[in-house]
Amino acid sequence: MLTLLAVCGALLAGYLLLWVTVLRMPRCKSKVQLHGKTVVITGSNTGIGKATALNLAKRGARVILACRDQRRAEAAVSDIKKETGNNEVLYMHLDLADLQSVRTFAENFLKTEARLDILINNAGLVVKGRTKEGFGMIFGVNHLGHFLLTLLLLDRLKEGGPSRVINVSSDGQKLGKIDFDCINTHKRLRTGESALALLLNYCDSKLCNVLFTHELAKRLQGTNVTCYSLHPGAIKTEIGRQANIWWKMVLSPITFLFFLDVESGAQTSLYCALQEGIEPLSGRFFSKCAVRNVSAKAKDDAAAKKLWELSERMCGLA
Repeated sequence: MLTLLAVCGALLAGYLLLWVTVLRMPRCKSKVQLHGKTVVITGSNTGIGKATALNLAKRGARVILACRDQRRAEAAVSDIKKETGNNEVLYMHLDLADLQSVRTFAENFLKTEARLDILINNAGLVVKGRTKEGFGMIFGVNHLGHFLLTLLLLDRLKEGGPSRVINVSSDGQKLGKIDFDCINTHKRLRTGESALALLLNYCDSKLCNVLFTHELAKRLQGTNVTCYSLHPGAIKTEIGRQANIWWKMVLSPITFLFFLDVESGAQTSLYCALQEGIEPLSGRFFSKCAVRNVSAKAKDDAAAKKLWELSERMCGLA
């Protein structure tokens, strides 16, 4: 019995040490207020996006929840208004798996909104299937949809300035690769639809986010718009809600023990959106509210440019 208690005590102590040194997420300490500012957040009806929207609404921003599911988004709008007392929170329909929907969102936004100060490309998924245009769903939503949205809104971002674009990536980008032959041939990042293949597809898409940010920063030089990519942390979200039951059974205990709440997951997004003085770090990757170094493949100028030009063609911009 004493041996069992000692083992349990050691495991608990090890877990607490891990939580304090590795898992715990620092808080964004910015006191910036956003009255008169407008923010667009994709995928903001739940998870990290909703937590981010809630925080920015508390700061007085006009917050637009750009989401596909109207019912869930309107419920989120109601929750945020009730908790913050800010009535400048609204839903606008956006389906990132349909590039025409992205164009329609941009058209409606530009007709009705006079300014855009912060664009947070937060939505992400890990599912099988194809987008309306036939792209792999993970590639189409996590990268192409956000790429097109950003470019369509870029002039409005430049008009108001200083403005920011935040691309929510992941440390999964470390496992990612960009297979341009596969993209050209299959319109997806890699073939296969096993659980492992989908996870690696997700990692590839997160590398796309980092490379997109890297190239975007170059193209924004001389403007009053800056951009940042980030890892939100290991967070309990609904990103895997469509995974099969066996995959969920494997992940559930890991998620319970080692993943953090969505408020923690929003902190680095908030830091990149709000922190004063980080403009010289445009194009860089952040984690735990601090800039981080990335591998050579995540800042490869040639790959970033090639991905940009390929994305332009696939989105009908070139």
